[in-house]
Amino acid sequence: MNRFEAGLGSNLCSALSFSPEGRGNGKKLGTLVYDMHTHIFPPKIAEKATGAIGAFYGISMSRRGFADDLVASGASIGVAKYLVCSTATTPMQVTAINSFISSEAAKHPEFIGFGSLHPGFEDIPAETDRIIALGLRGIKLHPDFQKFAIDDREAFPIYEAAEGRLPVLFHTGDKRYGFSNPDKVLRVLRNFPRLKVICAHLGGYSEWDNVLSLKKYLGNPNIYIDTSSAIQFMEPAKAAEMIKKHGVERVFWGTDYPMWEHKTELENFLRLPLTDDEKEKILGRNAEAFFSKA
Repeated sequence: MNRFEAGLGSNLCSALSFSPEGRGNGKKLGTLVYDMHTHIFPPKIAEKATGAIGAFYGISMSRRGFADDLVASGASIGVAKYLVCSTATTPMQVTAINSFISSEAAKHPEFIGFGSLHPGFEDIPAETDRIIALGLRGIKLHPDFQKFAIDDREAFPIYEAAEGRLPVLFHTGDKRYGFSNPDKVLRVLRNFPRLKVICAHLGGYSEWDNVLSLKKYLGNPNIYIDTSSAIQFMEPAKAAEMIKKHGVERVFWGTDYPMWEHKTELENFLRLPLTDDEKEKILGRNAEAFFSKA
């Protein structure tokens, strides 16, 4: 038994069909594995883009940011579906990014594409319509990169266009900045009560004490959270506490590729003191249900 099998436990190990080498076969999974937080870039700029992200967070990036590299990394643990996105740091990048993500999703049926918008984009309603026409399933916003506060009124046209139509995946949290604080999400939801949001990084990167203390955040039926770039920085018991307080059914597993390796992120997740059934839900069943209802 390898270290991944030991972490999985007998029931979950069987469901995931790990081979002796620790490599999953996505076609044989009893429980689907969805990576609900990944980033890909056009080959011409992938290395520059991944380098810029690494510099922003002061880390060495694990992977390269190419679509094929994402699939290769995910195949090491049997990922069946990937939420793929990129961020328009300027309004001029919006249409090109949405076209790129759509084209990659067309090449890779395992990709679930999320588009990008920017508060400074000229015609947000029309581009939202185009995002839907392109077959993209949501919108990704990174306020720290895009330099706007989540609850700034300049972003309200995005939420108005998305409400009841597309979920919004927010980068949330960073103690160094004020753009993406978790409390700002609650202000948005008070104004747009039918908006469904995914708050990345267990609801607030590096602000997990704030997430735990906020009233009406964890447990909010309009908020989903993902595990990306979070559980490796926390005690397993604290991460599990947050997940259970929010509700296991509204939690997704994600890697934040190309920041981290799939094998490492799976290993980090399997350390959490959760039941096999709870882990199966977070690894894939919740995401499958989410997109079947969207």
